[in-house]
Parts: sequence; C-alpha cells; structure tokens
Amino acid sequence: MAVAANFMEPARAIARQFEQQTGCKVVLSFGSTGQLYAQIKNGAPYAVFLAADSARPELLERDGPGVAGTRVTYAVGKLVLWSPRAGFVDANGQVLAGGGFSHLAIANPDLAPYGAAAREVLMHLGLWERLQDRIVRGENIGQAFQYVRTGNAELGLVALSQIQRPGEPADGSQWLPPQSMYTPIDQQAVLVKDEPAGRKLLEFLRGEQARAIIRSYGYDTPTQPDARK
Repeated sequence: MAVAANFMEPARAIARQFEQQTGCKVVLSFGSTGQLYAQIKNGAPYAVFLAADSARPELLERDGPGVAGTRVTYAVGKLVLWSPRAGFVDANGQVLAGGGFSHLAIANPDLAPYGAAAREVLMHLGLWERLQDRIVRGENIGQAFQYVRTGNAELGLVALSQIQRPGEPADGSQWLPPQSMYTPIDQQAVLVKDEPAGRKLLEFLRGEQARAIIRSYGYDTPTQPDARK
C-alpha cells in the first residue's frame, strides 16, 4: 500500500488491526503524494494508494490504473505550526511575523499537499515572499517534520497528526492555522490493483474502527465515508 508521509502512524495502526482481523499481510510504502503518484503511473506494484489530496486519486481513477468507483475520502488533514520548544510558538502564530527564528520547515509545495497548504497560509499572512530565505523544504511532510524534530529548523508547518498521539499531550508549542487560510486537505484513497485483499482493505478503511483511529491522530473524518469530490 502506498501511503502519503503524513499518514504514517495511523496507517501502521490501521494495518495492524486489519492484519489481526483478516490475516492479510499489509506492506506499507511511504512518500510524498506526488512521488507515489509518479511511481504508480510508472507501474509500481501497489494495490491501494492513500494520498494526501484528492487530485491524484481522481487522476488515477480517470486515466488509470485506478479502479473506477473505488475512490474514497478517508481523512481530512490539518496543518499545524509546531516547535519542540515549549513556549516558542504563541497562541496566534505571531512568531512567524516576529522573525525570531532562522529556519521554517515545510514540505515541497509542488509535491506534497501539506506543503501547498503551508504556502497558502504564508501567502494569506503576507509572509511567503518575506520568509523565502528562511524556508527549508522537505521532499515530503515526513522530512519537513524531521527538520524540526532534529533541530535543523526551529519550527515548521507540518501535519497535526505528526505531533498528536492517541491519549498523549503534544510536546512543544503549536498554533493551528484557521482552516479558512488553506484549501481543505481532503485525503483520498483509490484501489490501484483490483484484487480481493485491496478491496477488503479499502472497506476496512471506511469502517468505524479505522475511522476512530484516524480521528485519534488529529484528523477529521467525512460524515459519509464514501463522499467524493
């Protein structure tokens, strides 16, 4: 299964539950949505694609090799401005305009939906051009997160799911940009190879057990599990 980097931990939790209940083995491969899409178009042998957007699954369903009628919104992602340092990020994100930092990590806006959302937030705040010399880009949101986690960047616009764990308080400091500042991150899945195990996995992803796991990592889930764009 090809999985967008922001969904790494919930995908692992969902795969464990699926394997326990079905006996089907799930092999996970993580990367940016753009990279995984390119791999699938070039024949990579994935059965299911869990993207961080709706555009690539829609293209795969329309042009192949996505299986028609299988595209589903499984999560709605949230962007967060985060630093591992307590008190560094204020409640309104004013640290971005204050300039008391050297590096801000984001995912590549051309490859990763969370990077595109980060660019939208910075443009909304009038800071995109001003911060160009401080922005460091990861090729996916996982790499952007690691830049912050390891101290190579003081703060980053990353996925909320990367700092939220079920039943645990998030460390450091954070600000959640209002979702009016960026296009909703509708994360969709699509069946790439029409086989029973893949269909079972998509069906499991739509079930309440998987949806509860998804919400526990800070995502929203659609009211109708099979709502599409």
